[in-house]
Amino acid sequence: MKKESASPLTYETSPGDNLFSILQKRAQQSPDGELIKYKDEVGKWQSFSAAEFLDLVKLIARGLISRGFKKGDALAILSSTRWEWTAFDYAALSIGMVVVPIYQTDSPLQIKGILNDTEAKILIAEDRVQKEKIAEIQSELPFMKSEWMIDEGALVTFCELGKAVAEEEWEKRAEEVKETDLATIVYTSGSTGEPKGAELTHGMLCCNAYSICMTVPQICYQDQGCYLCFLPLAHIFARSMQFAVTACSLSLALEGDTKTLLDDFRKVNPTLILGVPRVFEKIYNAATQKAGKGASSSVFKKAVRAAKDWSKYQQEKSPIPTMVEYRKRFYSRIVYKKILKALGNRASFAVTGGAPIDRGLSSFFNGIGLPLLEGYGLTECCPCVLNPVEGYKVGSAGKPIASCSIAVSEEGEILIKGPMVFRGYHNDPNLTAKVMDEEGWFHTGDLGEIDEDGFLFITGRKKDLIITAGGKNVCPSVLEAAMKLCPLVEECAVIGDKKPFVSALITLNLGAVNEFLASRNLPSQESLKEASQNPLVYNCILRAVDKANEKVSRAESIRKFLILPSEFSVENGLLTPSMKIRREAITKRFKGEIEKKIYSR
Repeated sequence: MKKESASPLTYETSPGDNLFSILQKRAQQSPDGELIKYKDEVGKWQSFSAAEFLDLVKLIARGLISRGFKKGDALAILSSTRWEWTAFDYAALSIGMVVVPIYQTDSPLQIKGILNDTEAKILIAEDRVQKEKIAEIQSELPFMKSEWMIDEGALVTFCELGKAVAEEEWEKRAEEVKETDLATIVYTSGSTGEPKGAELTHGMLCCNAYSICMTVPQICYQDQGCYLCFLPLAHIFARSMQFAVTACSLSLALEGDTKTLLDDFRKVNPTLILGVPRVFEKIYNAATQKAGKGASSSVFKKAVRAAKDWSKYQQEKSPIPTMVEYRKRFYSRIVYKKILKALGNRASFAVTGGAPIDRGLSSFFNGIGLPLLEGYGLTECCPCVLNPVEGYKVGSAGKPIASCSIAVSEEGEILIKGPMVFRGYHNDPNLTAKVMDEEGWFHTGDLGEIDEDGFLFITGRKKDLIITAGGKNVCPSVLEAAMKLCPLVEECAVIGDKKPFVSALITLNLGAVNEFLASRNLPSQESLKEASQNPLVYNCILRAVDKANEKVSRAESIRKFLILPSEFSVENGLLTPSMKIRREAITKRFKGEIEKKIYSR
């Protein structure tokens, strides 16, 4: 028996719904209103009105037509977040091309797999760094017809090319794009380590955009509201918000360089902050470090406690004691306002998702006056669960957005149904059939509970995926398999869930270690403990880690590792009878070593 929760709000899709129509409607409703904000070459923020950006996008689209690209052709974008990413995205979508986003951190091997699987005919790359990656795999891209670099004038070139194509030709192409057409293929790691391309249609993403606006109108329709997007547009979390922002009245500020984030917060002064948990962890850690030691540190600790105390009463909907309210106001003047000012001082709410967030951290931000509205979604169904502005619950993922239904199966698995659910995995109908049941429910592989008010609480992950604090999905089996190619490695457990980076716990094969040492005329080791402390063994494992990391992007790579002085076995509960590692049990068993030797600050 499933427990279900559904939104009372519904967005009705129509055959003419396509993602470009969102931009068209925005330009019709507020042609002179600010839509896109960006930094110019000298770092000064500039902007496009909705009408200006619409005209620019149409010209780029005509440029694509001039090069012979048509509906159904795949256009890949390999770039960090920047305004040109959004311009090419809307331009390609307007004529029915299929946009394929690729993380700028992906390795040449990963890029090759995506480009060939989608048969991408054109690639928009950001800079020479990305161009060098493509050069490595150039001879292995049979479908690729042309490659362009943003930093070498790709956008300007397509605008010039577009002048040779009549606008009537573009209009004809644009009218042919319907809600059922494929808009984008977004790749996500699967539990087997093989990339999965989720096919998302125009209607699906349109419904998601308008449903977000209907669910949190207090955020989406703020006067002179602005959303600063610094998350990768290759991630469905940021990209779906790009469409939602266009669908409402917010302006969209785009800047992927997080090194300038605090300065950008001050200059853009956003009303909406959207980030993965790692962003808010860094903000909190920066405040902690700034407090230093002694009296100021003591004050900060008391301020943290005061914020959490206030949040507790507020969430319980209990009368807030006078002293608790007094402490909150006191620390607001001397601590909280400084933190909020660093974020621009206009945001009254923030949205976080992409990874689990510590409940204590959420309580702290709630107490200082910046509630973190947690959400939930996957590439296959976008952000489909979100906390409401009124009645939000700290620690929950929220309620279904408009037009969405969620359920929890008897086994505790989270199920999603609605028009924002994907149409299937690219080139893999068998895998699609495994996750979609006959009733139309998408089986997420995540575990959760629905409370009496319809709020979803995430309790675990059925899939063997690691999600770092930065929101990066990491498939551990790829790295583990690569590590075990080293003769000295007996077992490897990759860890990093809710952590800032990926690390590994490694056990040794003592016999192989001694063979390795004997080949160098060195004495053997008597125990795993002794072997784990041998510097030559360490260097050998280090080289194995470096080699394994070549198979993945920087964000997925092993940053630190720990050679354990013991083994994983069925007897000690760290291996299954089929000789598979028990990741949760390993993490729990070695929690002290992990925190002390890997993630200690």
